[in-house]
Amino acid sequence: MNTDTIGSWAGLVWNALNEADVLGCKQIKKMTKLKDKELYAALGWLAREGKIYFAESAEDKELLVALVK
Repeated sequence: MNTDTIGSWAGLVWNALNEADVLGCKQIKKMTKLKDKELYAALGWLAREGKIYFAESAEDKELLVALVK
């Protein structure tokens, strides 16, 4: 795993979020075909760049992710 790879994963996640307003991690994994560690590395990348924000669903406490507009 290197920064180029993580950057590519971040691009996949960004594209998935760009197609929808808010997605849960399960939905992002399904759309991008990323594994858990790959998804969380990509989310960390995007969060560090200030491109996403996180929330928690009220029903099942799932982590929700959206692009900063």
